[in-house]
Amino acid sequence: MKEATPLDAAWRAANPLPVHGEGTDKNSRGRVLAVGGSRHVPGAILLTGEAALRAGAGKLQMGAGTSFAVPLGIALPEAGVVALPEDAEGELAADPPDALCAAAKRCDALVLGPGIGDKDAAARLVRLAATCARDELSLVLDALAVSCAGPLCDAVRAHAGRAVLTPHHGEMAALTGRDEAEIRADPAGVASEVAGRFEAVVVLKDTETVIACPDGALLHYPGGGIGLATGGSGDVLAGLVAGLLSRGASPATAAGWAVWLHGEAGRVLAARHGPVGLMARELLPAIPALLPR
Repeated sequence: MKEATPLDAAWRAANPLPVHGEGTDKNSRGRVLAVGGSRHVPGAILLTGEAALRAGAGKLQMGAGTSFAVPLGIALPEAGVVALPEDAEGELAADPPDALCAAAKRCDALVLGPGIGDKDAAARLVRLAATCARDELSLVLDALAVSCAGPLCDAVRAHAGRAVLTPHHGEMAALTGRDEAEIRADPAGVASEVAGRFEAVVVLKDTETVIACPDGALLHYPGGGIGLATGGSGDVLAGLVAGLLSRGASPATAAGWAVWLHGEAGRVLAARHGPVGLMARELLPAIPALLPR
């Protein structure tokens, strides 16, 4: 197995983000569609969507349940919303409407999973994404969309290497059927095996994060501090990945920069306010200042 490369200044210099010069319009800066949430966790997809914009995406749509789609649009007026049918429990229901399929076909990056509480709902969305696969579309799977993806390998591989999976150890255990202790003992090995099997970049989140690429390359980030171990933090990371993908970054570059931005934002807040007690939404305003100028 290759030695992991640190996400240091040298790596960032060798893997720059796309540059958008004067005259760039919002469409050419990238379009993100973020789908997720539930009646019980409606704000997760809001964090993901705003993170995509903070990472520099030009346009955002959020697909969310009918009961909370409009409030999401009011909370984030820069975004469009697609209201999706819900079941009695407030989870995304079967048969996503044509409007969602149309939105997916128009976006550059599709992120699925944050805030979904039902595996069947998440699996339906992953299958839907496979029907929208094209060379220009990148896919980010987070939360339950990762956990349910074990039997859906072909649906992920349909994206021809343009997918990024962002599991924590519990979600990786659900994806692979392995014990968390086994994953913790060899995170790089497990992440590399999954990256090869799914032809996707895998961001295995923990105190220290490992990023595995399908070609065997490994990246490593030592962590942004204990304050990032808080609800919604992963939703922000997923949105950062999607936003950078929409701008034209490769999956490996987008994943590496997103992990670095997320961690460094945590470090900034810890230095300013203390090591614990930060809220995931507080990471968002710190992101633009960390992006390269």
